[in-house]
Amino acid sequence: MRSGVIAQKMGMTRLFMDDGRHVPVTVLKLDNCQVVSQRTVEKDGYTALQLGVGKAKVKNVTKAVRGHFAVSKVEPKRKIAEFRVSPENLVDIGAEITADHFVEGQYVDASGTSIGKGFAGGMKRHNFGGLRASHGVSVSHRSHGSTGQCQDPGKVFKGKKMAGHMGAAKTTTQNLEVVRTDKDKGLIMIKGAVPGSKGGWVLLRDATKRSLPDDAPTPGAFRMPGDLAPEAAEEAAPAEEAAPEAADAAEATEAENAGDANDTDGKDAS
Repeated sequence: MRSGVIAQKMGMTRLFMDDGRHVPVTVLKLDNCQVVSQRTVEKDGYTALQLGVGKAKVKNVTKAVRGHFAVSKVEPKRKIAEFRVSPENLVDIGAEITADHFVEGQYVDASGTSIGKGFAGGMKRHNFGGLRASHGVSVSHRSHGSTGQCQDPGKVFKGKKMAGHMGAAKTTTQNLEVVRTDKDKGLIMIKGAVPGSKGGWVLLRDATKRSLPDDAPTPGAFRMPGDLAPEAAEEAAPAEEAAPEAADAAEATEAENAGDANDTDGKDAS
């Protein structure tokens, strides 16, 4: 069992495939998703990874939480979540999980806080059919009808489907397909709708009802803080190649200067 990731929902768009189809996708962004802490069986009784994303202002973080991040040598994060993992899939503290943690064609489960709809009736909230909208019902055809029984038991049972607050609750959508990933920009594009509003946090995990693809990285795709990003590595490579040439040129210049100085000393002595 691998670790999941914490991503931020950016919105929806569509992708054009090679065969001409266009697929509606939800774009999720990984904002420096790092491993903050580890949970082990010896210390905590279970195995898990604590991840954090985003950058929080220090003034908005309590002293105790700042100490927690200081121990891990990680900057304070806006969002923290735990993911259960198997012992062999533990990742070092401080490692940043990248977007290629998930591969194209893989199925994932997305958990988030659904969009709040406020107070809603039984038909909208629970998909009731409603009453007859013609004779004998007047203007109450969208009501949910009777909710209780006779004198025995003489009450409405708890949990009865009735009108009430709708949305703004934790929701999980299973078996969503990963269409494309962008490691450099930290984007994961998933086919279909993902719970939550724009800017909300989404927890992505490997699908529990689908097998993990063979090409999925294990324990995951990540980079350590000291590793250079691809763009920085490309920029650093020419500089490293040019460094020996510059050193050779400097040595040649020093040799010429030393030779000129010796010639001048010989002329003065004569």
